[in-house]
Amino acid sequence: MAERQEQTAPDAVLTRIGQVVMLHHGGDREEARSRLLDLWAEVGQDGDPVHRCTLAHYLADTQDDPSDELAWDLRALSAAEELAAGSEGPTALHTFYPSLHLNLATDYVKLGHSEAARIHLRRARGAAGALADDSYGDGVRAAMIRLELRLGEADPPGGDPWGPPRRQPT
Repeated sequence: MAERQEQTAPDAVLTRIGQVVMLHHGGDREEARSRLLDLWAEVGQDGDPVHRCTLAHYLADTQDDPSDELAWDLRALSAAEELAAGSEGPTALHTFYPSLHLNLATDYVKLGHSEAARIHLRRARGAAGALADDSYGDGVRAAMIRLELRLGEADPPGGDPWGPPRRQPT
């Protein structure tokens, strides 16, 4: 019974991250960045990959410099890949891959690296099947479409943005 309670007990670090994210969404970016950095120091470079991925993902959002944002998003992806490498099946971060790659694509656009952006946008699109049909999934898919349009990668109207590119009738 104790083992079962441990498995269902809330994760205190993720709860704390969520509280800081609410602070950030409330408009206090500097304080959120400071608190997330404190949590990063507490979790450490070798901490739980779920914690590191989540922290790095949100730390990226608090950065002023696009290069710093990219560095944090790369840390988030690295932690997710570390978790996936140690697992035989889908991980807790499986549905996070579309967002992770989308964030990297956006970072590369900000830095003027359109080919790197396209690579990560394709990876985001390839991982999009893991997204649920809910508001989160809809938001990530909509953001992918907006970035595709910005990069000139969108299919013609009526095409399936998650399938292979359509050919125009000749």
